[in-house]
Order: sequence, then structure tokens, then C-alpha cells
Amino acid sequence: MIQNTEEQPQQFTVTVFTEDKVGLLNRITIIFTRRHINIDSLTTSESEVKGIFRYTIVTRCTPSLIKKVVDQIEKLTEVLRAFAYEDNEVISQELALYKVSTSNLSDARAALEQTIQESNARILDFEDGYLVIEKTGFKWETQALFEQLRPYGILQFARSGSVAVTKPIKELTQY
Repeated sequence: MIQNTEEQPQQFTVTVFTEDKVGLLNRITIIFTRRHINIDSLTTSESEVKGIFRYTIVTRCTPSLIKKVVDQIEKLTEVLRAFAYEDNEVISQELALYKVSTSNLSDARAALEQTIQESNARILDFEDGYLVIEKTGFKWETQALFEQLRPYGILQFARSGSVAVTKPIKELTQY
């Protein structure tokens, strides 16, 4: 878990395992808000255990502050466990979708196809006037593809929150 004791802000991935209760997400985010901690990314989903949900929250703050936040989250009745991990303790990715105009592609089609292929992205949909591209990767990778696609005319762009699993081999049921 948290090993670095320096008080320099750093990125943490907080994983919270909960029951499925209405309003719990609000109560968890309020804990960050009260301490003036910005949430960079937030995703929720079912976990590997039936009936248990996983919140993945990425934020930047000091190690001592993230410890206080995790301790406070764990005090919520519906929260089973909460953990904070440093970057080197998680494997994470995000998904990005790019809707790109095809109206002016006659001369640049080959270059666009090469950009998509080189970035390990794929075309999800090709319609009259636009195409939708999907890219999975680190935030810097999805942002780099955004910059490469910008000259073609990005009509829409959406990026998911970080999805992460931990490197330590421990199942939720062990806790």
C-alpha cells in the first residue's frame, strides 16, 4: 500500500469496495471535497464478488492526507474496505472515443488510417460524415491520439475514468 512517507503530492488510486446503496457515491465524494482534494478520475462497477461494487478513484495529494481520506471512507457503514495505492502498485487503463469528421478526408484518408493503426486504435463506426475511433491505453496515450486527430476535425471526444487492478495478489474475500 502507501510506502512513500514524503509529504509531496503524488498520484494515488483509491479502490473502495461497497454494498450497492443509493447515495453512497455522494457521501464518498464529499469526503474528498471537504478536504479540498480534486478527483481526477472516478469509475464504478460491479466487482468480482457478486453484490459488491468497486469504486476506482484517482487523485493527487500527500500520503498522509490520502491515509486520512481512506480511513474516513472506511467508517461509512456500507463500505466494506478501502485501499490507496501508488502508481507502481496498479495496472490501469482508460478508454477514449473520438468522433472525427470525414467530410474533408479525400486527400488525408491514408494518413488518418496510418495514424489509427500506429496508435493501436480501431474504428468502431463509419457513417456518412464521420467515423468513431476507440483507443484504450494510458491517459497520455489517449491524449496523444487526440492531438494527432485534431487536424482532421474532432467532432466529439469522450474519455472514461481510469480502470485499475492491483499488482498485489490478494482476493477481496481475503479481507
